Amino acid sequence: MKEVISNIIKDVIRKRGLPEVNFSLEPPKNKNFGDLSANCALLLAKAAGRNPREIAAVIAADLSAYDEYFSKVEVAGAGFINLTLNEKIYLGVLDEILSKGGNYGKSDANKGRKANLEWVSANPTGPLHAGHGRQVCLGKAIASLMEWSGYEVTREYYYNDAGNQMNNLAKSVYARYMQLYETDFPFPEDGYHGDYIKDYAKRISEEKGDSLKNSDDLSYFKNFAEKRNFDRIKSTLETLGINHDVFFSETELYKNKDIENLLADFNSKGASRVEDDAVWLIMDRKRFQKDKVIVKSSGEPTYRLPDMAYHINKIKRGYDFIVDIFGSDHGDTYKEVLYGVETAGYKTEGIKVIIHQMVTFRSGNESVRMSKRSDNVYYLDDLIKDVGADATQFFFVMRAANTHLDFDIELAKEQSDKNPVYYLQYAHARISGIFRNAAENFSDEVLRKQFNHALLATPDAIELLKVLSGFPDEVESVAASLEPHKIISYLNQVAESFHKFYHNNRVLNADDIETTVARLRLCEAAGTVLRNGFGIIGISAPERM
Repeated sequence: MKEVISNIIKDVIRKRGLPEVNFSLEPPKNKNFGDLSANCALLLAKAAGRNPREIAAVIAADLSAYDEYFSKVEVAGAGFINLTLNEKIYLGVLDEILSKGGNYGKSDANKGRKANLEWVSANPTGPLHAGHGRQVCLGKAIASLMEWSGYEVTREYYYNDAGNQMNNLAKSVYARYMQLYETDFPFPEDGYHGDYIKDYAKRISEEKGDSLKNSDDLSYFKNFAEKRNFDRIKSTLETLGINHDVFFSETELYKNKDIENLLADFNSKGASRVEDDAVWLIMDRKRFQKDKVIVKSSGEPTYRLPDMAYHINKIKRGYDFIVDIFGSDHGDTYKEVLYGVETAGYKTEGIKVIIHQMVTFRSGNESVRMSKRSDNVYYLDDLIKDVGADATQFFFVMRAANTHLDFDIELAKEQSDKNPVYYLQYAHARISGIFRNAAENFSDEVLRKQFNHALLATPDAIELLKVLSGFPDEVESVAASLEPHKIISYLNQVAESFHKFYHNNRVLNADDIETTVARLRLCEAAGTVLRNGFGIIGISAPERM
């Protein structure tokens, strides 16, 4: 509809012989000023050297003739044109919502384009802790957003299985295994102390007995722990409805000689140098203060080199859009990685990096230490058990990724309107309850009747329809910026408008079947938008609460 109205304004401007300008058409901050506001007169005045209000008055007079679209056209301020749309337009939106159902709000903007979203990517050295939850849940919502805008999305998990962390995992399990036979066997200083390490050691002992005592090769311990850690990580993700399409290991980059070839490429381009037996990538001094080590003097690559090779691997797979979600500790380092990719001759314009800030867990006004449970770590599994999958997903997504997040555990448990996820889900449950009551009190023949749109031409109904009509634009805008918390802000408007409509208008009335049927269709549309929005942010749409 914005596009239609924009074209009407352009046509009026053209017929008046005025120059073409790139104007905006957006809802005014104060809804009392109308549904949309155009700044075309301000831009035309500058181009034509005329008074903006004078030009606005001329355009407004012409637009008033389009009464099938506008019920009111006014000039405001320095020359803005405020437009109030004809109520029939919003009543027509109701038909669109009812016909499209679960597809209402979906866009073809990126149809035919492939996207890769890489997130979580925690090394399989142990279970996911609660702090991982922000990235886990953020990625789930962003993947949905991308699909709603038309992308074919590959969900990918990248993990480092070739570095010291995995060696330390093997040493830790081996030490606990040896301690079953020699209680004073030393535990590595940089080992993993979780109870899960002891559990793995016990299970290995049950399967292998003492046959692995004094082993020089710890690969069995590494592989055993890695598989079980991944099984637990995948199980946690499945609890939240997350299934990755690809699990890509760092080892593959060595097997395929991606890292070896990249080093040779840097060398042939004169982009690297050797100093003190280490290999340094020569950095652009306009962007970076100093060169960066990509291979240590020991011959071991730093994290930068495999990450560069990995991103080049993704680019070669032919994705149109690549998205990485990283924690705040990657705020500077990802720029070094992308610089290396560019130096190797690859374009990085199609790569977007989302950095999320840290999370503080609290219960009411008191901070909650991460060491709440076993192994002195508060695991993501623990959090899900404490507050539920929906509250976990919702609370991690409800704030902008680039802001610090306070996760209030007690609030997330609360079964009242104080809990923001409960408030939204209750609106959907209320709508489901209305339809259950309707099914009990009215025949199917009555409920399937055609409805009279004119019976919904009331302030509360039109206000709700205005909000519902904004869903496709909201999804398109949020998908472009990949900021799912804005969907939650929009859904709050839907819930608020629906509750207002429900309280002020009796939906089921046996004495007025025509109005009942019309209002049920409006409730159906509100429920559809809530469900679709819930699907994007990754929570369920309960029918009873």
